[in-house]
Amino acid sequence: MSPALLCLALGLLAWPSGARPGRLAPRRGAGAGRTPGAVLAGRGRVLVPAVAAVVAGALVSTPVVAALAGVCAGSVGRAVQARRRAAAEQRRTRALVEALGVLTAEVRAGRSLAEATGAAVDGCPDPATATALGPVLRLGDPPPDGTDGGDAAALARIAAAVRLSAHTGCSLAGVLTAVEDDLRARLRAEEELRSAVAGPRASAAVLAGLPVLGLLMGSGVGADPWRVLTTTAPGTALLVVGVGLELAGTAWSAHLVRRAVQR
Repeated sequence: MSPALLCLALGLLAWPSGARPGRLAPRRGAGAGRTPGAVLAGRGRVLVPAVAAVVAGALVSTPVVAALAGVCAGSVGRAVQARRRAAAEQRRTRALVEALGVLTAEVRAGRSLAEATGAAVDGCPDPATATALGPVLRLGDPPPDGTDGGDAAALARIAAAVRLSAHTGCSLAGVLTAVEDDLRARLRAEEELRSAVAGPRASAAVLAGLPVLGLLMGSGVGADPWRVLTTTAPGTALLVVGVGLELAGTAWSAHLVRRAVQR
């Protein structure tokens, strides 16, 4: 039974996430989606701490505890990875806004597109965004694969405007200003939503830590709940059910917050 529990825990950690692109997300050719290398690297960041937790749990306690520790560590790793992706996405969007501000100012000042592009790329604080923006402005090419969905849509609009300007001679300033305003509005909306859900996120984190506090309080009064949970059959069953309910509750809370933020 113990090897089966360990295999089940590792299988749950390797299970792909259920996130699906929205209806208005750009197509694959427009740069939406993540590269296979990024996907494998992301799974590695989740599996490494999970395997370490499984090994540590197996050394200091029972195989059941090791399996549960691996599942919990993998869940925490996924949450941390999602936070990092959101922060990186916001950083890229801010960098793109800054580059577009420089580009718009240069174009309105009467400089050529090549000169304005060089100034915008040099002034972009994010190297990946600068690398994607350069070909879009110089050649009107679509953004490369692996570009974030929101930024890919903005870069696709810029590329279409560059091609239209090259064919008809119309000015780019109006389109660049509109794209910049849209990105700034998106950043403001995301900031407001994060502020609105800060309270529910903090409440969910506090509730998630209450079982640990209960174990510490029980140990403090001499009840030794950890021994009961790990060495007796009823205690082990309660431990599995409790961890399952804890994970289900945190996952549901994260789902509700994610739905509120994505609206």
